[in-house]
Amino acid sequence: MNGEAYMTETQETRTAPPVEKNDEVLADIVGISHDGDGVGRVDGFTLFIRGALPGERVRAKVLKVKKQYGYAKLLEVLEASPDRVEAPCPVFRQCGGCQLQHLDYAAQLAWKRRSVVDALTRIGKLRVEGEPGGTGGEESTDAQPLSARESSGVAPGILVHPTIGMDEPWRYRNKSQVPFGYFREGAKKGQLAAGFYAQGSHRIIDMDSCLIQHEVSDRVVARVKEIVRQLDIPAYDEERHEGVLRHVVVKVGVRTGEVMVVLVTNGPHLPKRDLVVQDIRARIPGVASICQNINSARTNVIFGPETKVLWGREVIYDYIGDIRFAISARSFYQVNPVQTKVLYDKALEYAGLTGEETVIDAYCGIGTISLFLAQRAKKVYGVEIVPEAIADARRNAELNGITNVEFAVGKAEEVIPEWKRQGITPDVIVVDPPRKGCDPALIDTIIAMRPRRVVYVSCNPATLARDLRILEDGGFRTVEAQPVDMFPHTVHVECVAFVEIDY
Repeated sequence: MNGEAYMTETQETRTAPPVEKNDEVLADIVGISHDGDGVGRVDGFTLFIRGALPGERVRAKVLKVKKQYGYAKLLEVLEASPDRVEAPCPVFRQCGGCQLQHLDYAAQLAWKRRSVVDALTRIGKLRVEGEPGGTGGEESTDAQPLSARESSGVAPGILVHPTIGMDEPWRYRNKSQVPFGYFREGAKKGQLAAGFYAQGSHRIIDMDSCLIQHEVSDRVVARVKEIVRQLDIPAYDEERHEGVLRHVVVKVGVRTGEVMVVLVTNGPHLPKRDLVVQDIRARIPGVASICQNINSARTNVIFGPETKVLWGREVIYDYIGDIRFAISARSFYQVNPVQTKVLYDKALEYAGLTGEETVIDAYCGIGTISLFLAQRAKKVYGVEIVPEAIADARRNAELNGITNVEFAVGKAEEVIPEWKRQGITPDVIVVDPPRKGCDPALIDTIIAMRPRRVVYVSCNPATLARDLRILEDGGFRTVEAQPVDMFPHTVHVECVAFVEIDY
């Protein structure tokens, strides 16, 4: 939730906040924001306090004050939440990569479900079972047959299931993107630093290990740091736009054990390139690909337009379920393959395929969901705006001997209407958009095509709720939503929703 969502009626009419910058205050924590900060109350005024948890009473120092909310630094936990745990990562409080390591994992899963529910009810104005304005009591959040929920004669609310978590919610990421640079201050000023950015900044937090990254990524980054020091290869200075090594990107095939190392450089020249390649090959078991990506722009974007293979193949391989995927340096591939299988199985269930259906997969990427769907559909059409992704999708279909798929490059909101004009009538449409949600023109096209089912895979509950509201106003009904924890210990929430035509 954003700051405005936590405003009280008193705040809206108050002319001046009750706190000032540098005040030390006592705050009661009532929630967690979408950024992972504790949401505190001081005389009805909202303060966002990183590291605080719901149910706690804390002492904090006010850092910034706006008209309706402010930000404060946690100084002391006076009354701790029973869900508070000790974060195992030594740089958790400095690094911006994780936000919830100090929250018990079961509580994380409950909060993520609550985030979906809150978005559906507050933004989408949709009815959720077990919530005010929904149907049934708290126990109605358990899965029930739709017929049982309809038998009361009242149109059922959306059934939001408990979040599906991981048995082992650590070391799950198969890709790491680590910036290289220099310490900007302190005793180590000018020395090499490689890690992740501090929250809300581009200050690198130097680290030797990340507990949510695959262990191989740690070994690769540590080795490259040693190589850079030994061979005196200059790291990139973001402020001056000077130096060579900007990022090291590591991709790991979890099932195959294959490793890709991508060195992102500020220009085409990589000093002592052959020695770098030789060292990586000698020290990293399983390495199958070493690439150089060239990014000469003054930008926060990691990859540049040109990638060349320094040694080995241009791709590594991995599996999700029984589907084999080729993964190139710049191709998108889900970073948590264990939970991706869970998510896609649920999407497949919601699609309700019998083998006779025509399916459209909007925002298909490299064809991950498309190929899952093709195993049970008559025909699948996938569309994606990134040409390289479509090239990967076609290669992945060929790799798996799947012939009942067809991929097109372009904007989903333009390609799908053209398919409609060609007489392609989908029984099911699957969407997996970026965080901004579906383009309005695509939503209008879905409403006009009136498929029997829509399966919406979302990485942002807010835009999911917005788009579901539009679909419902267009004659559809949201039946269920299943949150899946793709990114444990972070605030990110993945969810798949089942929508059907409202006959």
